[in-house]
Amino acid sequence: MHRSGAVRATRICLVSSHPYFLTQFQDLLGKTGHHIEAKRLEATVPVAEQALHLPRATLYVLDSYSPRQLTSVLVSNLLERFPKANLIVLAESFSEATAFPLLQLGVKGILQYADAATQLPRAMQSVANGGYWVPRTLLSRFVETILTGDRGRHLAVRKIADVSKREQEILDALLENLSNKEIATKLNISERTVKFHVSNLLAKYGVQRRADLIVLSFHNQKVVSKSVQ
Repeated sequence: MHRSGAVRATRICLVSSHPYFLTQFQDLLGKTGHHIEAKRLEATVPVAEQALHLPRATLYVLDSYSPRQLTSVLVSNLLERFPKANLIVLAESFSEATAFPLLQLGVKGILQYADAATQLPRAMQSVANGGYWVPRTLLSRFVETILTGDRGRHLAVRKIADVSKREQEILDALLENLSNKEIATKLNISERTVKFHVSNLLAKYGVQRRADLIVLSFHNQKVVSKSVQ
């Protein structure tokens, strides 16, 4: 399932209060060839204070420990310090109640422990490239909630872009959390061609991030589905 490829995130910071988590995932991610730095959170020190001392990284992999409010505090403080950072949160399980607040804060990837060994490298690549790594049904429901907000309404009122058959194939692949390299393999085209189509799609939809492109794609699918009913 996993194809090794160049991940933009060259500096990855693992954050957890559990030594086992840090050791296990440091070993896993160490095989990717990137610089991995593990930081253990101390139970006796406020999370907000510890967040101030975490190193700058392109990608943070956070262990969602209890109570979950502490994870939200950590996420908020990290993104306040490093607005362009990419965040993935791991937990035993996720529900709308636990996942939506994290996604609203700016987390782009959520992954269960049971899936991490096989999916985390791909999740890192997807998130580092500006996309989401969220179970499709959960992401769809989350999109419905953000479309009711100001930013969501602004996106939703945009005209559905006129896309070619190939561009639609690219969009569908983005919704499957595929990387550019995986899309190229699936469609039997070059990775450079995939990047060209993604750039065109961003321009057509008037957005700058793949994440917004995914949101609009979900919205437009629902609009089309309702129009044919």
